[in-house]
Amino acid sequence: MPEVDAIVVGAGPNGLAAAITLAQANLKVEVYEAKETIGGGARTAELTLPGYLHDICSAIHPLAKASPFFRTLPLEEYGVVWHDPDYALAHPFDDGSAAVIAHSFDVTGDSLDGDGDAYRRLMEPFARRWDDLAIDVLRPFPFPPKHPFLMARFGFYALRSSKSLVMSLFKSPKARGIFTGMAAHSFLRMDQLLSASFGLVLGTLAHAVGWQIPRGGSQQIVNAMARHLESLGGRIITDTPIKRIEELPSAQVYLFDVTPRQLLQIAGHKFPDGYRRKLEKYRYGPGVFKVDWALDGPIPWKASECRSAGTVHLGGTYDEIALSERLTNEGKLSERPFTLVAQQSVFDPTRAPKGKHTGWAYCHVPHGFTGDATEQIENQIERFAPGFRDLILERHTMGSAAMEAYNPNYIGGDINGGVQDLGQLFTRPVARIVPYSTPADGIYICSSSTPPGGGVHGMCGYYAAQSALRDLKITAPALKA
Repeated sequence: MPEVDAIVVGAGPNGLAAAITLAQANLKVEVYEAKETIGGGARTAELTLPGYLHDICSAIHPLAKASPFFRTLPLEEYGVVWHDPDYALAHPFDDGSAAVIAHSFDVTGDSLDGDGDAYRRLMEPFARRWDDLAIDVLRPFPFPPKHPFLMARFGFYALRSSKSLVMSLFKSPKARGIFTGMAAHSFLRMDQLLSASFGLVLGTLAHAVGWQIPRGGSQQIVNAMARHLESLGGRIITDTPIKRIEELPSAQVYLFDVTPRQLLQIAGHKFPDGYRRKLEKYRYGPGVFKVDWALDGPIPWKASECRSAGTVHLGGTYDEIALSERLTNEGKLSERPFTLVAQQSVFDPTRAPKGKHTGWAYCHVPHGFTGDATEQIENQIERFAPGFRDLILERHTMGSAAMEAYNPNYIGGDINGGVQDLGQLFTRPVARIVPYSTPADGIYICSSSTPPGGGVHGMCGYYAAQSALRDLKITAPALKA
């Protein structure tokens, strides 16, 4: 007889989502985590000086508030408090001005130099119906869609490249720049198909739910998930790395919140040769280089709008961002890399001692990058916030190797669990009717290397657990459309 009903390996957001879904079906669930603390890509720690709380990876959480699965969880009952910045995003330019994305389409449009109406026509239909759109966008290959006309409209724009979309819809550098910055979260070249989809989703979320910041750090989200799992009878065992599946207790099903490379190491001998070969061909994308700062004050942005934004994208025009992302995908580092900055302490006073602040930023770098991009990142911030360097009390850096050591899912520094292009977004990790299943009975993958991909939303874990429950002939409630 199995010692437990289900075992999940990895206590990141997807692993915990899978465990909660299984526990809700009255299964006895155990979660094994290699590190001393849970969280995966949602951990928080004092990386620089005592009293300064830094998000180690994820920091801003539009998908956490918008996830159909997370909306079913009582996160707030377990202490999660959300801060909603005045502007989800600010995007400064060299003339001292900035474009912004706010909840309001009017406020957003006023910052786009005449492109406000075009931007509104693009985004408002999706923001108004995000709940319907989410059910189709955040699931496995969305055909047949539950909302076919809405998805047809979304697909018309989403399947395009960012270059095609911004050049055809917008005339101003501000509208083109701010949309391209959102699209660059894809890690794709801006002339690649599907890159526009990331800009569409992130922009839609800014208007529908905002880009939220959890008080006390991203760690609070997974801590709340863990407490909820434990209330359902689940158990979490930390500081226990799993090298082979035989190290685990016997169970009916095993779900792995890992990428294909680790799955091969742990359970590859259970799979037929054909499936193993397909996992071996799984492609990982560019990495990140990240810097955290303890600061003597808030970042002194030239554009006042940036001081009221949770996230600031540094890259200026479409051409500059497109060049940065092209070079990254060619294995080179731009001297002006597209840089993503979060300033949590402006909205959450628990992040730093009174009167002090934290800074969080990363840029995209080639896969497995071994260099140091600190100077390039700080130059980008100083460019739009003169005097920034004078505020630095301490800094902490993490290159691609350090990111992978922190979280083995970040292969080569890839925080998205693999390339998300046309060849791999809908068929990750392997083209199968049920992508979370494997040819080995009872073994599933539930990481961001499965649909719908990266982000703190838990949907990969939820759908993987649903797959396991179906195979166990257990009915679990579906998410509401």
